[in-house]
Amino acid sequence: MPGLGTSFGRGGATTFQQDLANADCILIQGSNMAEAHPVGFQWVMEAKRRGATIIHVDPRFTRTSAMSDRHVPLRAGSDIAFLGGLINHVLTHDAHFHDYVVHYTNAAMVVGEEFQDTEDLGGVFSGFDPEAGSYDTSTWQYEGSEAAPSAGDHGPDGPSTPHGREREASRPERSGSGGPVYHGKAGHDPTLQHPRCVFQLLKPHYARYTPELVEEVCGIPREKFQWVAEQLVANSGRERTTAVVYSVGWTHHTVGVQYIRAASILQLLLGNIGRPGGGILALRGHASIQGSTDIPTLYNLLPGYLPMPHADTDVDLDSYVAADEQARGYWAHMRSYLVSLLKAWWGEHATADNDFCYDHLPRLTGDHGTFQTVIDQIEGRCRGYFVVGENPAVGTANARQQRLGLANLDWLVVRDFNMIETATFWKDGPEIETGELRTEDIGTEVFFLPAAAHTEKDGTFTNTLGF
Repeated sequence: MPGLGTSFGRGGATTFQQDLANADCILIQGSNMAEAHPVGFQWVMEAKRRGATIIHVDPRFTRTSAMSDRHVPLRAGSDIAFLGGLINHVLTHDAHFHDYVVHYTNAAMVVGEEFQDTEDLGGVFSGFDPEAGSYDTSTWQYEGSEAAPSAGDHGPDGPSTPHGREREASRPERSGSGGPVYHGKAGHDPTLQHPRCVFQLLKPHYARYTPELVEEVCGIPREKFQWVAEQLVANSGRERTTAVVYSVGWTHHTVGVQYIRAASILQLLLGNIGRPGGGILALRGHASIQGSTDIPTLYNLLPGYLPMPHADTDVDLDSYVAADEQARGYWAHMRSYLVSLLKAWWGEHATADNDFCYDHLPRLTGDHGTFQTVIDQIEGRCRGYFVVGENPAVGTANARQQRLGLANLDWLVVRDFNMIETATFWKDGPEIETGELRTEDIGTEVFFLPAAAHTEKDGTFTNTLGF
């Protein structure tokens, strides 16, 4: 997840389910954990047995609500205002864990003079290009630091060249790992009083999220919101910790990244990251969600969010590490992560003399993501397609484009439980009904392979994974 990756260096949960038993308070939001993740919910119940306060913030009253100490209903999609209100409460009541914030976050780092916040520019940050609809982040840098291109987007090849597009496609932060390489030494104020330190910049940004605004936007009475805020503060700090749990009730929103980023800021201010019973637990509801990044099944990642090597430039271990390793932080140990992975795969055969069998790794030769693939289908560059565990004819963005791509293949293999729309698009798709496509004109030969459900196989399966 980009929200977690931006905050902590990698896009996975900062904790594991069993550690919830050590929490003094658990805030569950965007998740019906009791019903959707019953195996993991046992640790919430263990925490409650030990005296922890369980809070469920959700538009619906569910089984999770029934098992919690307090259900706090809010309007669907208003989570940013709610989380912003909690952050504002911590900042205005001086309730942050000062020593933790100074030593383990970037709150004391001073931002350059050119930075302007949304209050200064009518709702946008400095560097916004209205025509491109994107930001130039050079004004967001720390004072005294050097602005650097994002990982995977450096060197002589820009995104306009073929190799540049390959590297752009696999920038590790795109999948929740790391971010731009950081150079220089930023200004630092351990008193947190400098007007341009990150801590002080947070205050005006979140000042708008008053209890009154939370009540207006979220529909949560001020007294109930105040109770939640006080519970989080009382159960955080030097001796106590609070955990935040979310699931696809957050991530399916177009602004889900902002929900998760706000929760990250809140937990960092309270000192709840990297400590027993604290953290942010991202629950996944399907075997391809967290699995696609952790196992991984994404074409541009190795396990552990390591970017896949490039055929043109990452010719050996040294060049691979030089491309994306950072000078400090989580990804300063990128070489160690990859060497550990290579040793796990090739054991005693992976030695320093042979680059730890680095040459055995596959290489990227282009952008092989879903959207580029369908363009290649339409333009005749991709002639065959395997579909396993997906239904792109109706389940992928721009489904019409997906069906037009399928109609331009030589062959298509679909493996599923039943004849899904991707297997039958050629005879009953919307374009057949409208006349945009005709069955007799579609040359795609479809091979359907019936699949077995997990209930038909040996072993066990749970619907919470990645941890």
